[in-house]
Amino acid sequence: MESFGCVSNILGCSAGFALAGLVFTAYKLGLIYQLLHKTETQSPRHGGESVAEVLRAHGVKFLFTLVGGHISPILVACEKVGIRVVDTRHEATAVFAADAVARLSTVGVAAVTAGPGLTNTVTAVKNAQMAESPLLLLGGAAGTLLQVQRCIELVSRAKKPVILLGSQATLPPTPAEDIKALEDLGIPCFLGGMSRGMLGKDSPIHIRQNRRDALKDADLVLLATVCDFRLSYGRVLNRRSKIIAVNRDKSQLLKNSDMFWKPTIAIQQGRGALQDIDQLSLFRPLCKFCASIRTVREIVPTLRKALAVAQSGTPVFIEFPIDTLYPYHLVSKEFAVKNPPKGLMGKIVYLNNHLMNLFAGAWETRDVSPLPVHVPQATDDQAKANEKTEHHLNPLKVLHCVDELMAEDSIIVADGGDFVGSAAYIMRPRGPLRWLDPGAFGTLGVGGGFALGAKLCRPESEVWIVYGDGSLGYSVAEYDTFTRHKTPVISVVGNDACWSQISREQVPILGSNVACGLAFTYHTVADGYGGKGYLVGRENEDQLRDIIQQAQRDAREGKATLLNVLIGKTNFREGSISV
Repeated sequence: MESFGCVSNILGCSAGFALAGLVFTAYKLGLIYQLLHKTETQSPRHGGESVAEVLRAHGVKFLFTLVGGHISPILVACEKVGIRVVDTRHEATAVFAADAVARLSTVGVAAVTAGPGLTNTVTAVKNAQMAESPLLLLGGAAGTLLQVQRCIELVSRAKKPVILLGSQATLPPTPAEDIKALEDLGIPCFLGGMSRGMLGKDSPIHIRQNRRDALKDADLVLLATVCDFRLSYGRVLNRRSKIIAVNRDKSQLLKNSDMFWKPTIAIQQGRGALQDIDQLSLFRPLCKFCASIRTVREIVPTLRKALAVAQSGTPVFIEFPIDTLYPYHLVSKEFAVKNPPKGLMGKIVYLNNHLMNLFAGAWETRDVSPLPVHVPQATDDQAKANEKTEHHLNPLKVLHCVDELMAEDSIIVADGGDFVGSAAYIMRPRGPLRWLDPGAFGTLGVGGGFALGAKLCRPESEVWIVYGDGSLGYSVAEYDTFTRHKTPVISVVGNDACWSQISREQVPILGSNVACGLAFTYHTVADGYGGKGYLVGRENEDQLRDIIQQAQRDAREGKATLLNVLIGKTNFREGSISV
């Protein structure tokens, strides 16, 4: 009887563990959530609508962008709810503009597409971080299901597939003894490291010998280990084989690739990565809050949290895989697997479940109102202005004249080195938040974006960009944006055809002006983009005040203007530090 009781206890414990395992598996696959929350497969709604609802509830008036297919649903939805979508010619300009809005209102928002679209914003985001600007960056990303589908299709077509499995297969969260996918796939496997024993001692798919021959003959290799000396750095792989590389460590994922092998698909940490870029890792050092949306129902709470963090004075970043933004019928069509083979039914079930879980409870009513925000507590230049320079105009005189004539509601955007350094001494901002410079990071190129954001926030104000002729090159193309979006700003360019802040030290120390020389013709660029350009030099120096006042009238009439002022050299800032 005692032995019978022990057996009963063992069976009871086993059943309990099995039940707990099933419940845990159902939870991880979202099955429990799906039982309680409906997946509306016929709904035309999409994730972009949720994004727009949250932004509108937080008082966002402008969304800056450079368009891309990953983020189109966000742009369309924002436009429908009355948020002005302002498209620029460079992603950095979009973020700089959002930064300016952040400084002049509550939070600035920019949306850019995946990959290069996001990497183009890094400098601008770093600038916002150093300036403690409340900035929200929305970025596109590859679909959560895209790599799963591609892997299924590659495996289904393979005639001689092989799996190489290493120690990472035994790591948490899934216990090694619970991994049954290898048997389900039925693909010949070579096990190495801690993965040895995963198939037991008599598995028909476990191959222990002739690995080199099998790899040379394989048409598909699922590489779940490191391609190092043990695989002759990839030389043992068939160059015609399709290779699916899987690794939790990014540096190990592509180790020795492009020497003797190259992955067809590379998957890191369970996330597909067609390009060698981990977007979250890229922005974590720059943003206090980073998140990747995994289901549509996560959009609202994640955005609310991100906006609350941003308003404490920091940039934040949210990544939107493309399948979280488009409607169910488009996503299901895009990721449908045609004619799936019988041996992969387990994987197909997983794929379809993943799709249902993606949209489960997506359109239930959610609170979109703002969360509480926890904010941390925290010369005689006039005489020099009258001096004559050897060539062209005295830059100090120009700056004094602009300062005297600018309107009382003016906002000054500073983007440059030497000329802007002088402007910081001479020009007098009319009030708080009337001077916008890059901040501690000292980034060149903020001018176009900062001015765009400032003019949209304060359309009644005169917005002046004080440009150096070097920094102007970064964003002069935004005169096209100023024209299309009817944001008439005024630029005054101190043009000495030189990177003067660098040249001042380079020439006396190294005896050469190499790479410091520039040109004089920027006013024609403004004309070409639909604005109005003026050339001011010694020949019309007596008309300087009249030209400035004409530029102000042009701006009031809706024309973005650029004053290309040819300036000479002074010793006003001699000895200033340049790096």
